[in-house]
Amino acid sequence: MSDIKAQFSLLRQTADPVVIDAIQHVVEGGEDHELNRINVLDFSKRRGLDEEKVISGFLHAARLGLFDLSWNVLCPGCGGVLGAHSTLKSLRPDDYHCGLCACGYEASVDEQVEVAFTVSPRVRHIAAHDPNSLPVWEYYKQVFWSSGVDFDKESVAALADEVTLDTIELPAGEKAVLSLQLPKEFIIIFEPVTHSAQFIDVQGEPTRERQQLSLVYNKTPNPTGGTRTMRPGPLRLSLDNQADLRVLPSVFIAGDAMHHLIGKRKPFLTAKRMLSNQTFRDVFKADNLSVDQRLKITSLTFLFTDLKGSTALYERVGDLAAFDLVRAHFRALLEIISAEKGAVVKTIGDAVMATFIRPEHAIVAGLRMRAAMDALNAARGTEDLVVKIGIHEGPCLAVMLNERQDYFGQTVNIAARVQSLSTSQEIHITAPVIEAPAVAAILEKEAIRPIQKEAALRGIADKMVVYEIP
Repeated sequence: MSDIKAQFSLLRQTADPVVIDAIQHVVEGGEDHELNRINVLDFSKRRGLDEEKVISGFLHAARLGLFDLSWNVLCPGCGGVLGAHSTLKSLRPDDYHCGLCACGYEASVDEQVEVAFTVSPRVRHIAAHDPNSLPVWEYYKQVFWSSGVDFDKESVAALADEVTLDTIELPAGEKAVLSLQLPKEFIIIFEPVTHSAQFIDVQGEPTRERQQLSLVYNKTPNPTGGTRTMRPGPLRLSLDNQADLRVLPSVFIAGDAMHHLIGKRKPFLTAKRMLSNQTFRDVFKADNLSVDQRLKITSLTFLFTDLKGSTALYERVGDLAAFDLVRAHFRALLEIISAEKGAVVKTIGDAVMATFIRPEHAIVAGLRMRAAMDALNAARGTEDLVVKIGIHEGPCLAVMLNERQDYFGQTVNIAARVQSLSTSQEIHITAPVIEAPAVAAILEKEAIRPIQKEAALRGIADKMVVYEIP
């Protein structure tokens, strides 16, 4: 434990000390479930801490081995975890299937992949390190459902009492029989370990004759066994566990009560946000993507900058002075990007490419960049630093290029071309950016009237409507 305390002391030198104190406090005194798949946004909210500082703190802690980082593919319908991965490289390109919802999904890093943190076994052993030992409802809460499903004690009790007809823990190789009374409802027999499901549409006149149904669980489960039609009345449910691990078959009434319970959601840290986090890009460079991966992102905001007349600047003030100026300009831009929840993808010469998860963060960053250049110029009594800025939002692919996590697609091309429209300190943005309600509110607050115009962008077939922020 003294070694762990030493690592927390080291963490306070690289991350916010208040955040590290909060993390250490829950590691030492929190309940087991509080240390499994920690939702860092919820962690921040409950303790009144800054989200970005908390994300950074957990990332640095994971880098030291105090926490294990997991990328969990979620079902957008029920919030169940369809696949848990220790690295983003493990995400499969094919569909993930949810037995409970009977739907298949291609993993999108926008809202379908959560990033969570679990305390390392070497720091503290918790029950979830051995999920097969968890009681059935704790398994549902801690393993099957994601950190974005808001399950408190009352919700778990309601799930067990109001929604469930019966449930059983069935060890590997064993059989069991459940005697049930089927109500006139839609029933789902769901098994969360193998993600197998059998649907029963209970309809018609009640019967006193005992109905029969047999289910077998094995190593290669059938996610959905289809739908059987039965009548209200007695059911003899035979269960045979041929898998090599215990299973937890549960008989749910798929009605309003169940939909209400699993529909209670809270924000969680998405893979999209993580990929646009500067700390993650800095400390987990090798854990981004594999060379042949292409992850679809439905919406990401790109900001490109370029320093106007940098060649002339070097000639005018000399190499040494110009280098110091350019370095000061980069330092200001990078600090602003990080402060506005963005991340630097790369620098090219005197240009910067950055990403933000929402357009309003990018527009605030652009305005702050322009003001920062004015301040640097005022301090020197010159007008040497003029940054051209372009912002665009849209779909793209997250890829690996030149051993760096990068982005590819027409959205990226347009953002770069929009930046080239600027001739001085104006910022150019596109329709998807200005149409974001939060962006409109920012421009109105700053009393900025965008100038609409059409522009021909190099490599883009049709002219585009763009907006100049004077």
